[in-house]
Amino acid sequence: MSAHTLRLLSYNVQVGITTRRPHHYLTQSWKHLLPHNQRLENMDRVAQVLRGYDIVGLQEVDAGSLRSNYINLSEYLAVEAGFPFWYHQVSRNLGRFAKHSKGLLSRYRPQEVRDITLPGLIPGRSAIMARYGERDDALAVFILHLALSGRARMRQLAMLSEVINEYPHAILMGDLNCRVDSPEMRMLFARTRLHEPLEETLTFPSWRPRFHIDHILVTPELKVSHVSALSHAYSDHLPIAMEVDLPPNFKLTNLAA
Repeated sequence: MSAHTLRLLSYNVQVGITTRRPHHYLTQSWKHLLPHNQRLENMDRVAQVLRGYDIVGLQEVDAGSLRSNYINLSEYLAVEAGFPFWYHQVSRNLGRFAKHSKGLLSRYRPQEVRDITLPGLIPGRSAIMARYGERDDALAVFILHLALSGRARMRQLAMLSEVINEYPHAILMGDLNCRVDSPEMRMLFARTRLHEPLEETLTFPSWRPRFHIDHILVTPELKVSHVSALSHAYSDHLPIAMEVDLPPNFKLTNLAA
């Protein structure tokens, strides 16, 4: 059997807010709390980007509150982009005003999806773990959005590294809020089989990318054939895309598309 190519995308969508200049963080700050007409239009543009991928990790989506017109944005993007399987995880619930969350969109049915609570001074940081395949030859996909504090990120990645090592094949994707050469990332590479990217992929800020803080990391058996930041400035982050070839004997089952 030939290797199967898996198309991956990680995107911090900033709850549908298009930020194109630093001063927009101030002038458009109200959009983090209140609804606005362009949010769903922007989500429709994001959905067009997502359609070309098999597994998508979303950060900074809303699970259905006032600011999103009570629409679960993970579900909305799954429907608009044609993903049969989706999952959302609320990391901070501010009631009717905001439900900060992450999302998983997939064209393949995971055998298991679970939440992994991460340590931090402010409760709510967690990761989504989706398992494809059986335990002895499983592929685990982790989606996360790490803390702003370096000390908190160190604790979060230290804990997560123990879970990553339970699986023979792993993919970690998300907004990690740190660069590849940071102490916490060096610790992650030392403690797991995830390997360091061969080159920087600049994703932030979207209007003038200077920092590589959005990542897709894989274990060695997953051969990377392509990686890039996409020039779709629908957020303050650019999406990062990757294509990987799975091991020849690995089968992704339950394709519903």
